[in-house]
Amino acid sequence: MMLSPKMKRKIIGKTNTTLKFFFLAIVLFLLYFPILIIVIQSFNANELGTDFGGFTLRWFRELFKDEALVQAITNTITIAVLATVISTVLGTLAAIGINSLYKKKRRRMLLINNVPVLNAEVVTGVSLFFIFKFVGILIGNEFILGYWTMLIAHIFFCIPYVVLSVLPKLNEVDKNLYDAALDLGCTPRTALTKVLIPSISTGVLTGMFLAFTMSFDDFVISYLVAGAEVENFSMWFYANQKRSGRTRAWPKAYAYNTIVSVLAILILVIYNIIAARKQRNLRKDSLKRR
Repeated sequence: MMLSPKMKRKIIGKTNTTLKFFFLAIVLFLLYFPILIIVIQSFNANELGTDFGGFTLRWFRELFKDEALVQAITNTITIAVLATVISTVLGTLAAIGINSLYKKKRRRMLLINNVPVLNAEVVTGVSLFFIFKFVGILIGNEFILGYWTMLIAHIFFCIPYVVLSVLPKLNEVDKNLYDAALDLGCTPRTALTKVLIPSISTGVLTGMFLAFTMSFDDFVISYLVAGAEVENFSMWFYANQKRSGRTRAWPKAYAYNTIVSVLAILILVIYNIIAARKQRNLRKDSLKRR
C-alpha cells in the first residue's frame, strides 16, 4: 500500500515530535534525577542511605546544631554575596571601558579577560596562593591566608564572567546613547547610572547570577587560598569526609543541598512570574495605546 505524500509528512512529523520529546525527557532526567535523590536522602532516617529507613527531619536539625557546619555555610553565603556585588560593579565598569576601546585594543583586553576563564582552577588557585604568600612576606604576616584572601580570590575569578555577560548587551546598545545623554544635560554619573546601565540591565543580572553561582560552589581555589582557619561548605564536606572515613557528613550535606535547591527553584519561579506579569502589563499598555 502506497502512502500519500501528506501521510508521509504526517508520520515523519509525529516521529520527529516523539524523538524530540524522548530526547528532552532524557536530558531532564539526567539534570534533575540527582537532585531528586538528594532531596529524598535528606529525609531518609537511614544514615548510610543504602535504603529508605523512614521519614525524618533529624538531619535538618543536626545541620543547624553543628557549629562548624553553620560557620562554613555562613562563610559560603557571605563570601558569595560580597564577591557577587563587588565583581558585578567592577565587571560592569570594566565591560563598559572595554567596549569603548578601539577594535584592536578591545581584542587584546578580551584576550586578557578570557585567560582566567580558560585557565584551570588549580593553576589559578596556586598562582593566587603564591601571590598572597609573597604579599604576606612583604608585610610581615606569614598567616595572611584566611577569609579576606578567599574573598579577593573569588572577586578575581568572578569579574571575567561578569564582563563576558555584559559585553554582548553593550554591543546591542546604540554607540551614541551615552553621548546623547550628555548632550541632553546629564552628568557623566547620571548618564552612566540612569541611561546606560538600565539599557544593559539584563546582561548585568546574568553576570551577577553567574558570579554568585561560581563563587557559591567553588572548592579548588577556595581550598588553596583560605588557609587552615576558614572553611566554606565544600571545604567542610571534604574535611569531614576525610576524617569520618565514610558517610557521617553525607546526611547533613543532603539537608543543606535540599535547602539550597528549594530556594533556587523558588527564586526562579518568582522571577519568572514577575517577568511574565511585566510582559502582560506591557502588552496591555500597548493595546490601550492602539
